[in-house]
Amino acid sequence: MPTPPRKVMLAGATGLVGSHLLAALLADASVCEVHVLSRRALPCQHAKLHLHIVDFNALPTLPPVDELYLAMGTTIKVAGSKAAFRAVDLEANLAVAKAAMQAGTTRIGIVSAVGASSSSPVFYNRVKGELEDALRSLALHALLIAQPSILLGNRAALKQPFRLGERLAILIARLISPLLPGRYRPVNAADVARALLQGLPLTTGVVTLSSDTMVDGIHAAGAHKEMAQ
Repeated sequence: MPTPPRKVMLAGATGLVGSHLLAALLADASVCEVHVLSRRALPCQHAKLHLHIVDFNALPTLPPVDELYLAMGTTIKVAGSKAAFRAVDLEANLAVAKAAMQAGTTRIGIVSAVGASSSSPVFYNRVKGELEDALRSLALHALLIAQPSILLGNRAALKQPFRLGERLAILIARLISPLLPGRYRPVNAADVARALLQGLPLTTGVVTLSSDTMVDGIHAAGAHKEMAQ
């Protein structure tokens, strides 16, 4: 039997991974509708694209979709404070997930980070881990968590601010990449997007993907399916 056309939702379409997710979803013949949640208009138009300008602090009723992709994220420097960072990376992502579930969604893919843990002494990793834990507690059919290390990609094309520390970290990581454990190696944002798009329709339960998994393919050894508690 032919597979029914998929309806998907994306939050974070203007980011490094999100922009690749959006382009791939719009080009996917098996996807009939792409609902994008954003605070502002997007610089593209497409017959499949349904743009929803929203306040993430007061989300409207969302349309029913088959899959939700969460790619929202910021930095403390851009956000301005730890509280503002938390409001985006944890609270906004979780609010979208819950609203999408209320509309019937049971499959979620999310861009997290290597080292994410709610017990981490590092604030960034702790917030990422808290979001992962919150999503695991939801009654989802599938949760696919991408945990990339340093993301590679064309940030200038997205008009993202220049970050000297990030540039240096990328350069150093590239130089020593062969010496790093696979999960800590830099990964292209396009590979993260591809792994989420290929993996989510096939996932059951909770599965995490590391950087090396996303480069080698979703069935590589780095993919980890969590046991039911």
